[in-house]
This record gives sequence, structure tokens and C-alpha cells, in this order.
Amino acid sequence: MVCALGAAVCFGTATVLQAVAARAAAGPEGDAGGDAALLLRALRQWRYVAGLGLDGLGFLLQVVALRSLPIYAVGAALASSLAVTAVAAARLLRVRLSGTEWAAVGVVCAGLAMLGLASGAEGHEGGSAALRWVMLGAALAVLALGAVAGRLPERGRALLLGLGAGFGFGVVEVTVRLVDSLSPAKLLADPAAYALVLGGGAAFLLLTSALQRGSVTTATAGMVIGETLGPAAVGVVWLGDRTRDGLAWLAVLGFAVAVAGALALARFGEAPAEEDPAVSAPAERTPAGDAR
Repeated sequence: MVCALGAAVCFGTATVLQAVAARAAAGPEGDAGGDAALLLRALRQWRYVAGLGLDGLGFLLQVVALRSLPIYAVGAALASSLAVTAVAAARLLRVRLSGTEWAAVGVVCAGLAMLGLASGAEGHEGGSAALRWVMLGAALAVLALGAVAGRLPERGRALLLGLGAGFGFGVVEVTVRLVDSLSPAKLLADPAAYALVLGGGAAFLLLTSALQRGSVTTATAGMVIGETLGPAAVGVVWLGDRTRDGLAWLAVLGFAVAVAGALALARFGEAPAEEDPAVSAPAERTPAGDAR
């Protein structure tokens, strides 16, 4: 669980950096979502590159966690990165959190504590060959979803981009468990290895597009749902993830509480834009009392 929480800290801090960079890299209005051009523009921002470095470290910690914990526990811990983002935004960007939002941070921590007490060891089932091909198909579907979502109105676009990013990250969570050998020959013949690369790459593209082009609160909520519910179900049904004896109810409760708390903090999927000094200065009053 320590590695899962470390990954959440890395991902949560990276979100603050990447969201600012994605906004700065915005292209002309009307660009289609999910395209590589936006990613290339974002890569010119040092904050985005620093965020990618933290994402890389977080991914390594995530792999270690997935090798020792059930997917449902790791997924909930990763969703808690929104709590980290909220706290980071409050500290680094001086964003004011309401009492409700601080309570949501506490709710996330309580849910993770319950999960930590209830979760057992990872399942030892390797997953069928069919599941590996299903994951590859899911990764390709995420890419197609990004192309479709970019042509939708803002509300539907944000939700689909967020869900797509979540599904992509979910594919990564599952395929980390399915890849059982690092031998080049076996990797080249393993559909799960291709699914891992495609799913992760597609998720980054869709998330970058969501941060720049739509309602980020909606997109982030969709991402949390996509990266937690599906992978958790796959882990329990097909990979043998279990809880400690008699504590299944506590694991379900902790999972639900942690995800609900994360959803309450969904607006922190986007770092707030820096204020223009001219805008933030006290407004002058006209004789009639209208602010200008």
C-alpha cells in the first residue's frame, strides 16, 4: 500500500503541473480533441515535462503495488491522487479549499484506511489468453473513442474523453498483472504487452485533451470511474483478487468511500489558471456604482 500511495502522490502532483501546461499549449479554437499535435505543444512546457517525470516514477511504484495488492486497492489508491492534487493546489497555487473539500480529503483517507485493513494479497490467477486479447481490443477502442469524442459538443466531449482516459489507465492496471515475463521474445508475442503500451499512450493523449478542451471536472470524474470500477471487477472475477477473511464488506465500503471522496474533488483535475494582476486588483467603482 505504501507504493500505491506513493504513486498517488506522484500522479496528484503531476496533475497540477500538467494542467497548467496543457492550458498554456492550447491551439486555435475548434481543434479536434485527442490529437498528437496538442501533446507535442504541451511537451514544450517545462511543467508538462516535469509532470511526465513524476508520472514515470508513479508508474514504477504502481507496478510494484499491483504485484503485491489487489487491483481494487491500487485503483482506489490511485483515485486518491485527486486528494493529493487538491492539497498541492492549496499549498503551491494558493487555492482555497472549502470545508466540504477538506472533509472530502479526509473521506478519501478514511476509505483508503479501510481498504488497507481489508485487502488481501493479489490474486494468483494469470488470466486467460482471451483476456489478453480483450485488453488489446479495449486499448484500440480507447484510441477510437478519442477520435469520436473530439467532434462532440463540450459537455459530451469532456465526459467521453475522461472516461476514455480512465479506461486506458484501467487497461494499464490489468495488463501489468497479465505480463508475466520481460523476455523480449515473449513480450513481442504477448497481446497484453501491446495493450499496456497502447492503453497508456491513448490515456495520456485523451487526458491532455480533456484538460485543455472541456469541463475538466466532468472529465476527471469520468476518469476516476473508468480507472477504478472496471479494473476492480476484472481483478476479482478473472484474476482471483480477494479480501481478508470476513472483511469483504469493509473492502467494498472502503472502495466506495475512497472513490466517492475522489469524485467530490474532481475539479482539482485542473489546476486553476494564474490570475491576471489587472483582473485580481480591486475594481474601481463608477459614480453609478457599477464595477468595471
